[in-house]
Amino acid sequence: MNLIIDFGNTHGKVGLFEKDELLKVLNPVELNQLPSIEKEYKPKNCIVSSSSVAPLAITEHIKTNKLTLSHKTPLPFKIGYKTPGTLGLDRIAGVAGAYFKNNGANSLVIDLGTCITYDVLIDNVYLGGGISPGMHMRLKALNTFTANLPLVEPIEEAPLVGDTTANSILSGIINGITAEIEQIIRMYSDKYGSLQIIICGGDSIFFEKRLKASIFAAPELVLRGLNGILQYNVS
Repeated sequence: MNLIIDFGNTHGKVGLFEKDELLKVLNPVELNQLPSIEKEYKPKNCIVSSSSVAPLAITEHIKTNKLTLSHKTPLPFKIGYKTPGTLGLDRIAGVAGAYFKNNGANSLVIDLGTCITYDVLIDNVYLGGGISPGMHMRLKALNTFTANLPLVEPIEEAPLVGDTTANSILSGIINGITAEIEQIIRMYSDKYGSLQIIICGGDSIFFEKRLKASIFAAPELVLRGLNGILQYNVS
């Protein structure tokens, strides 16, 4: 069994895999829970990825044979990013998930989490992409940086024409994100041709039905990518 540990910008998450099969996801996970998780599931190998907590603070809780993801970790594709040391590990893992799922086909990965990231893999080279604020960050920003706008929660049926201040916020942010994603998909497709489009992250299911483009939703793509990287390095 493989133990996959991913600490993102918001919280920790653990995936348990038997080869390529995702058996269980534990979310959220705190650092002090890792020893008991390891004791219960007795994994053979482990990979650690963190965008927030120092990796050493995580690995000191784990005795299993472990790999810490970095921009120097061997991958089945090349990194064409000009500043790989600044590249978010979750972005590497998401592209790896697309690589393994699509057998290396040209892909665009859209991760809808704290931030929205766009990452493109072309001819087995990760080129980079874009970063914009995520849905909840946008909602909080309107409340934080204005005097009178309220903090509102997203709803399934956001109106096009907001008839209240809250509905106007929801219209602007939810419809704005949807339009942003669809236009960026068109721009990448115009530049690179046929692409496999994958959306992942905590808000992927929320936006999946709103998008007109042909996409595949894979909420646990990052965990699957990390598991693929682990297997690539231990096999």
